[in-house]
Amino acid sequence: MPYTEMDNITPTKLALISQRARKDPEFQFTSLAHLLNEGFLKECYYRLGRDRASGIDGVSWKEYGENLDENISDLVSRLKAKRYKPLPAKRVYIPKNEHEERPLGLPALEDKIVQKGISRILEAIYEADFLNCSYGFRPKRTCHQALNVVDKIVMRKYINYVNEADIRSYFDKVSHEWMMKFLQVRIKDSSFLLLIRRFLKAGYFEAGKVIPTDRGTPQGGNVSPILSNIFLHYVLDLWFERKVVPQVRGACHMVRYADDFICMVQHADEAQRILEAFRKRFAKFDLELHPEKTRVISFGRFERERASKENRRANTFDFLGFTHYCGKNRKGKFILFRKTSRKKFRMKCRQMNTWLRKIRNSVKTKDWWSVLQAKLRGHYQYYGVSGNMRSLEQYYSLVERMVLKWLNRRSQCKSFNWEGFRRYREHYPLPRPKLVHNFYTLSPVE
Repeated sequence: MPYTEMDNITPTKLALISQRARKDPEFQFTSLAHLLNEGFLKECYYRLGRDRASGIDGVSWKEYGENLDENISDLVSRLKAKRYKPLPAKRVYIPKNEHEERPLGLPALEDKIVQKGISRILEAIYEADFLNCSYGFRPKRTCHQALNVVDKIVMRKYINYVNEADIRSYFDKVSHEWMMKFLQVRIKDSSFLLLIRRFLKAGYFEAGKVIPTDRGTPQGGNVSPILSNIFLHYVLDLWFERKVVPQVRGACHMVRYADDFICMVQHADEAQRILEAFRKRFAKFDLELHPEKTRVISFGRFERERASKENRRANTFDFLGFTHYCGKNRKGKFILFRKTSRKKFRMKCRQMNTWLRKIRNSVKTKDWWSVLQAKLRGHYQYYGVSGNMRSLEQYYSLVERMVLKWLNRRSQCKSFNWEGFRRYREHYPLPRPKLVHNFYTLSPVE
């Protein structure tokens, strides 16, 4: 019998927790572990992705659900007796850029369920505390909202300099001890905290052996995003709003998405002072700013004139996959433009080419054509922002060429020339580029 949320009262309790957290910022929650009951964990199970890769247990979502009631009942019993211990995550690597790979941990299915429950409880508490400058991995907040805020700040405030910062290997270097101290500000349930600590210490499985972890968050798990946000809330967001902004002359604003953030200020000396403050602040918590990816640049409505006087190219900066640069509209007024960053553009083209090469002979064209259409729509959904039409058109054109090339390499005989390919697309069209997110509005951003 399918589970329904009516069988579980925990969501109601989470709403009460959120209400109390908003009402009393100093309140400490002393009883949370009991919320991980059978009904709630069943709901968490149904919220998991059903086609995700398995962890070291090799159990899929479908297999676990075949005896769901018994499995969840046994899981809750072990949680109550404090006998539950997470399995090490299976370490895999995904491309980060052309030269680097990003490590991910794939938790066991049961661990995914418990992590989902923990993350929902933490979210109920900390959404009341998180500041408006934070946008990553939060409900009803997106990267496009962060980009829109950056647009409005640069366009409407007295911004002349940008601090572009990058935390080196952030997810691998988060201090467990500091993390637990930050959690104890709001949480006094020792059983709940013990469970989180066990996830942090679970380690990962790679090359046939278990490697313990004494720092870092379990990147790839359901609990990693909220833990990372909690850590940076105390290390960066609160400190910036309470200590840095009041001491800065003129405009000073920060926008953060997960571990990516930029700081926009008015005066050059303040920008340099803030950068040094960032370095000292992160060093205090065993983190480091990347020396090659962290810098202060002049930027804003006077950047083009300043660059012309100094006989150099106007500065640009990358944020959330877009290169931001200064320009003028048709009336000659300053405007902030964005385009797909060169690194992301090349990566997307390389991924598309790899996929087309693999799929061209293994599946019939009519079967993978709809997937190609979905991939293009997904690209436009993310990169279809105001001012980026040229990059979208360029990507569409390159995809067309790649599709024609790999269609003609299914055998020794060519299938299409350009004219034949155009006729084919009239019957089976590919989605044309379009702008999805309009930033060129006068509506205020809170």
